[in-house]
Amino acid sequence: MAAPIPASPLFLREPELRRGIELLYFGYSHLTRSIDERLATSGLGRAHHRALYFIARKPDLTVSELLALLAITKQSLGRVLTDLSERGLVETRTGVQDRRQRLLRLTESGTTLEAELFDALREKLSAAYSSAGQGAVGGFWAVLEGLIPEEERGRVAGLGR
Repeated sequence: MAAPIPASPLFLREPELRRGIELLYFGYSHLTRSIDERLATSGLGRAHHRALYFIARKPDLTVSELLALLAITKQSLGRVLTDLSERGLVETRTGVQDRRQRLLRLTESGTTLEAELFDALREKLSAAYSSAGQGAVGGFWAVLEGLIPEEERGRVAGLGR
């Protein structure tokens, strides 16, 4: 990998901002393409993967929490969860304290598929992290966190706990 081009001291100018947008777009695009073929063989898409990912990160996630994380319509999430349930990848339980809640968990098959997809993503991201170094990774995280509205950061920070 070629040495990264250092950011200009004038990093808030349009050319630097456009470069950041382009790198974010193409980096994410190539990262997610690494799992597209595996998803397609299961008849699934990226929306299914996002649901699997967040359910894996927080077992017993409620449908309303998942809706907030994904920022999609109830109808869209309904289709995704129906597909995942019909394929035996996600199961829904009723909440213990609040019986109106629908709690989501991956099945054994869902856990296996999500782990397989994560391994492919981990391979790509680990290589990029390794190449960039620890300081760059911290800076990358800070920039991405800065893109998340303040009121949503707690929800993101609470994943995997």
